[in-house]
Amino acid sequence: MCHSDASRPPAPPRFGEVVEQSFLTLTASDGNEFAAYFAAPAESPRCGVVILPDVRGLHPYYVALADRFAEAGLAAVAYDFYARTAGVPEGFMRAEDFVWEPHRDASTQPGIDDDALAAINYLRSRTSPTLPVITLGFCFGGSQTWRQSAGDLPIAGAVGFYGRPSLVGDAANHASKPVIMIIAGEDFGTPLPEQLALAETMRAAGAEVEAYVYDGAPHSFFDRSFADWTDACADVWDHVLAFTDRLSV
Repeated sequence: MCHSDASRPPAPPRFGEVVEQSFLTLTASDGNEFAAYFAAPAESPRCGVVILPDVRGLHPYYVALADRFAEAGLAAVAYDFYARTAGVPEGFMRAEDFVWEPHRDASTQPGIDDDALAAINYLRSRTSPTLPVITLGFCFGGSQTWRQSAGDLPIAGAVGFYGRPSLVGDAANHASKPVIMIIAGEDFGTPLPEQLALAETMRAAGAEVEAYVYDGAPHSFFDRSFADWTDACADVWDHVLAFTDRLSV
């Protein structure tokens, strides 16, 4: 698990009014009903974000992250990818003691992508049918977003924080959509050489890849309580928002 219930994302460099914050249940094309959270800015967004959480699924950190993106002017949906085996959790979020391992192991790439598509469609139904949308994920979710650079999802780009390259698999050889990789230099679960090799593979496939390495940073450093990484967190926000600004309509 990347983040505890006490974790919260750092504030973005720009701040605006958030006019909607709501939990909801979305339905994928195969009928799967799953928990999600929607946050919208006061001004019409020019880009949207679908957030794929860490291995625990949807929990308070990612709800707060959706709010942060809305503060920065983007519409956001964070969703839970375990409903097919674990159902919709009470209160829409996974508890800190949720046993996620069997549900992660039972999850499938088509299921994760089908849910992501439902989240994308919801964002566009609430904003504009042509809204550019990126997927952005952490840990297990970060691996999935990098993989989605190669898929058929109607996304403008993909951002992954401390993902596991092995979970991207052969999709790396077919990556085509722009990618950002946020890499923690001291994340021993995802060694730096593997991360850089993945970046090169995706570039060779034709994707534009921005790989940012934060030397000495631990897994899950993008957290407002990590005082030593305040500057790194600010830098991450700058890169991610420059990416969404570039892809915006």
